[in-house]
Amino acid sequence: MAKITIDGAEYESESLEPEAKAQVDMLIYTEQKIRQLQADLALAQTAHTAYATRLRALLPAGETVKIEGGFAG
Repeated sequence: MAKITIDGAEYESESLEPEAKAQVDMLIYTEQKIRQLQADLALAQTAHTAYATRLRALLPAGETVKIEGGFAG
């Protein structure tokens, strides 16, 4: 039996109503999705920084890199 803690109260997952179990499943799924999206964002931010850094190295000194729709820094 899996125990679930919600707002400090502990519940046996098997004792929950079907709709409550479904909500727990969706909460678990969305927490996993949020963690994956955060990892994807970190990856994209790292790549963005690397591309902007490389672009700055290829431009004449003192140039500001401005990207349409955003700013590379």
